[in-house]
Amino acid sequence: MTDNNALPLPQSDRDPAHLQGHWLLARIGKRVLRPGGKKLTERMLAHTEIEGKDVVEFAPGLGLTTRAILAQGPKSYRGVDRDPQVVDIITRLTAGQSGQSGQSGQHIIPASCVLRDAADTGLNTDSADVVIGEAMLTMQSDRGKRAIIDEAFRLLRAGGTYSIHELGLQPDDLDDSVKEEIRKALARSIKVNARPLTEAEWRELLESAGFEVLWSGREPMALLDMRRNIADEGIGGVLRIMHNVLGNKDIRARVLDMKSTFDKYRDELTGIAFVVRKPKA
Repeated sequence: MTDNNALPLPQSDRDPAHLQGHWLLARIGKRVLRPGGKKLTERMLAHTEIEGKDVVEFAPGLGLTTRAILAQGPKSYRGVDRDPQVVDIITRLTAGQSGQSGQSGQHIIPASCVLRDAADTGLNTDSADVVIGEAMLTMQSDRGKRAIIDEAFRLLRAGGTYSIHELGLQPDDLDDSVKEEIRKALARSIKVNARPLTEAEWRELLESAGFEVLWSGREPMALLDMRRNIADEGIGGVLRIMHNVLGNKDIRARVLDMKSTFDKYRDELTGIAFVVRKPKA
């Protein structure tokens, strides 16, 4: 696979003060950008049958999960993203997949990435066995969440699965005023109108779209904690990140502000994942 470290990142023309939080973290060298970290992604994928399946990934970002998907030997892979720079990253990453192999042995994996919105992929109905999306539904309005979930349902064949890894709120009976306070704080800090849901709300949304919940899991929302970063990025990655943060006062101010927000709502925020199934005909 192509090394994408030299490729331009989305929003690379923005100054640190106006950069969306996840792309700011990517700029300083952070590669794992999921709220529940690499561990929750791995747990989610362990409950997702990928080998020999037609897989669609919504908003693949820097491609870490893409690599994990391809390593499991799907029948085909299609990424969908509305950012042309992400499409370029994933297109280069997936070029020449003849070296990939699943448990059944080495084979060529048809792989591509299209420039489309996850709510309107342009892909054929009933053309996928697996749809995967991480850290993207959270950033949508209630209507936007439903549109993307409905599109996943349309793409899936009967019995196919949809796996998501998102930002959650806890407990399920969290007061609505606290939810709104957290959403406003996140919007100010990460420059995205994030709208996380409780586990019960995520479950209700998925089930109302026709899905059956097969599995759910949580991991702490510890995106900027040192222990999580060592686990996700390795010592070398953490040193790279620290060097980039310390070397730029504007970036340092943004990162510290985000960490302050995450720490303030540590008890209410969580990484949450689901694997759900489109009912068999």
